[in-house]
Amino acid sequence: MKECLPKHRIRLFFYLSALYAPPVPAPGPMVPPASMFGNVPGYEDTLSGGGGGYLPPPMPLHPNRDPEPAPVQQDWNIPSITEDVARERFIMYASGYCCYNNAPAKDGVITNMQAFNTYRYRLETFTESRSTEWATKPYEGEPADFYTQTAPRPWEIAVTGPSLFQNHEENIKVPYTSSNKPCHTCSASGKMPCHECNGSGTKACWVCNGSGRRGGDSPCSQCNQRGKENCSKCHGNGTKECETCKGKRQLLTYINLKVEWKNNVEDYVVEQNSGLEVNNLSDVTGKTLFKNAQYMLYPVYGFPDPSLSQASDRLVREHQAKYSQNSRILQQQQTIELIPITKVTYKWKGGIHVYYIYGNEHQVKVPDYPATCCCSIM
Repeated sequence: MKECLPKHRIRLFFYLSALYAPPVPAPGPMVPPASMFGNVPGYEDTLSGGGGGYLPPPMPLHPNRDPEPAPVQQDWNIPSITEDVARERFIMYASGYCCYNNAPAKDGVITNMQAFNTYRYRLETFTESRSTEWATKPYEGEPADFYTQTAPRPWEIAVTGPSLFQNHEENIKVPYTSSNKPCHTCSASGKMPCHECNGSGTKACWVCNGSGRRGGDSPCSQCNQRGKENCSKCHGNGTKECETCKGKRQLLTYINLKVEWKNNVEDYVVEQNSGLEVNNLSDVTGKTLFKNAQYMLYPVYGFPDPSLSQASDRLVREHQAKYSQNSRILQQQQTIELIPITKVTYKWKGGIHVYYIYGNEHQVKVPDYPATCCCSIM
């Protein structure tokens, strides 16, 4: 015959189980059920949490006119620098390093200065793309306008964009798609059990580990011999405000339209045999030889370097095919810059050395400075 435990011992068992139970992990955000969202014509593929993807723009009412040929630019002159400028920039460069002796820059004898033709072609395609998703926010008393009128289609909503070729993003609540629903996370209670204390409101005293005494028979002053103390996360309530509805109990559901303007940039740099790596040119500017902006560009033809014309033809075709699929091309712009590169050869202490000066900023690149020392910071 089984022995029945007294009720007070059973209650004590469950109390201690809750008191010493490890905290459960904080629950993550719950995915709203599909039943929360209505069916809106034109938005049938819109899902919660980023569904729907990018929406193709509508076909234009009138066919686009053919792009116009770019005007021929005849000024292909190469700017050059003087020996004094080359020496001054080299001295400034050496002075910027504590471990460089500036003697090579000051006393080195320049024996040759050679300029190189280096052209950079840049194509910019400014696009607008739109995507939709069902979204929720704590209900603040906003009017629910779901189905009071027909919701406009994604590309019918008027949006003011930024200046051309400037990246920007806007999030817009689609009209006539919002409704208020009970919060699915807390079942419209506005509260959730505290994960730190498992909803009990108390935790074992961290000083006496729940015994109520410390150091033998000394009473614990931290918990006044109770062996427990109020949970600091929920202030002893056992519950916390629901993070989904922020205690409002209701959610506003609506379709969010994300409009993204993006400037898609791609460069092509003509190969040059100066010895300077192309990636050094990304931070400098050059002399603008040609610039053209249109809704849809025509490639640059007849440029003195045929590889640049070929790159222009390839990039223009690729951009127009790629970015017209799921976005609207608003404007294209192409630029040709001449980036000056001067290879300076100089002699110092019987050795022959080189350095480069490039860009409008007269940046300096020294592959191997001949007079360095080991320095340490005390």
